[in-house]
Amino acid sequence: MNARCAALAASLPSGAQAALLSSAPNIRYVSGYTGEGIALVAQNLRAIVTDFRYTEQAQRQAPGFEVFEIASGERHEAVAYRLLQAENIRTLAVEEDVLTVANYRELQKAMPDVSLVSLQDAPQRLRWIKDADELDMLARANKLTSDCFEHMCSFIREGMTEREIALEIDFWMMRRGSEGVSFETIVASGENGSLCHAIPSDRKVRSGDLITMDFGAVVGGYHADLTRTVALGAVSPECARMYDTVLRAQLAALEAIRPGVVCSEVDAIARRIIDGAGYEGRFGHSLGHSTGLEIHENPGFSRRCQEPVAPGMVITVEPGIYVPGVGGVRIEDSVAVTQDGVRILTPASKELITL
Repeated sequence: MNARCAALAASLPSGAQAALLSSAPNIRYVSGYTGEGIALVAQNLRAIVTDFRYTEQAQRQAPGFEVFEIASGERHEAVAYRLLQAENIRTLAVEEDVLTVANYRELQKAMPDVSLVSLQDAPQRLRWIKDADELDMLARANKLTSDCFEHMCSFIREGMTEREIALEIDFWMMRRGSEGVSFETIVASGENGSLCHAIPSDRKVRSGDLITMDFGAVVGGYHADLTRTVALGAVSPECARMYDTVLRAQLAALEAIRPGVVCSEVDAIARRIIDGAGYEGRFGHSLGHSTGLEIHENPGFSRRCQEPVAPGMVITVEPGIYVPGVGGVRIEDSVAVTQDGVRILTPASKELITL
């Protein structure tokens, strides 16, 4: 954690002497602490400000930080201000993308002679490149997720509801060590498959359905992400064609990923295949996003992202086709960028499985 703190201190915006972190993922990244409160990071300052409920937890999880407990009725900002005064810090970088307007005003009120500047996305950019421990956590989370998919292929039966399938996914992963779920599990069958972020319903799956399952385990705070679409019995030629198109698009995008390639170029490769097969306008989301301490991080494979891919990034590749009244297909892998390509973290089969 000391290296991460030093990297953050070195990446502060020009003129800033310290960073105040309010977001839980950024606090956890630099300190290991997972409770409530705020953190201060500077060249000679490592501090967590919290309340009685979390003091011991912070001391255990963040041994490299000094922990300050607020008194009853005291605000975190007041304690932080005293710490800044002791270090003669007059310019503080804050997470403007996290603070509410009310939070920001409270900071200004509590620190009248401290200039507040934007931290911009300095902590998030450090989190783009995963170290060996982070990659291990992500690999374990995605392996657990892939194992769950294999279990679901033998579990699903005609007549089950989408909600029953989603509950089995969640409970299976948590019984085997997942700390929770990366996001609300998606199960979409039949015509509901055209809803990219469908909410599992009481619809019963039946023969001829495509069933899309999008879910992820959490290990060490790191989020997995996997999507597979399976067939329940024989599906229509149109559904089979949709599946083949998405699979070709995904494989082509995976083949193109290497250090230095621009994210938007990878997105374009998959989109050209889907559009060229007659499904233009039916792939409306980006090709993928980074994952880590949050399920959606940057950079991502989208038409707008001009960032080059670099080793250590973990990004999803998830093309899809969604046709109202017919259904949908999405195939997603989480991949770690290597020196010469990618390592797929989600080993589950991508061939169309018929249950």
